[in-house]
Amino acid sequence: MLNHQTFKIVLFLSVLALSSCSSIEMFKEKTEFAPYKKYSTFAILNKEFDQKGFNDPFLDALVLDGLEFLLAEQGLVYDANEPEIILRYTSNEDPRQKEIVNNRMPMWGFRVWDPWMYDPRFMNQSPVSTKNYELLQLIVDFIDPKNDKMLMRLTAVSEVTSVKDKRKKVKKSVQKVVETYTAHIKVN
Repeated sequence: MLNHQTFKIVLFLSVLALSSCSSIEMFKEKTEFAPYKKYSTFAILNKEFDQKGFNDPFLDALVLDGLEFLLAEQGLVYDANEPEIILRYTSNEDPRQKEIVNNRMPMWGFRVWDPWMYDPRFMNQSPVSTKNYELLQLIVDFIDPKNDKMLMRLTAVSEVTSVKDKRKKVKKSVQKVVETYTAHIKVN
């Protein structure tokens, strides 16, 4: 059984480990003015003008539905006629490669001679390999129509390696965008 002090330490380390594993980075850009009030209504331009932010319709629907649901959960009401804040989203999906250097010297020594273990140097294999991935960016603009200025632009950036991973990261990116927006409104 853990005592109270040990429990606090374990809890702190667990939260620290989980928060440091976040694979999505958020960037707040183009803040033209500080919010002068807490907004109560919103509209999404992509929905009103049938604009696609992603090439994949499923990912586009994930973002649209996610933004609408999470903002409604924060107390905002969807109003296409007279919104106090307008959202517009787009994506940037950039295929990339990175080099991975395979460690030739394992933890137990410099591997001068080891007849029982496989060694890639003797099998004509390169110690460097490449890995394909996609840099995924979800870009959401928050626009105040009364001032005709941008409240802010939030960009969620992550690396994805598969379709399943991409869907998961898109959902998580939408959550982070709404969390960052909510924190920005509460601070100002």
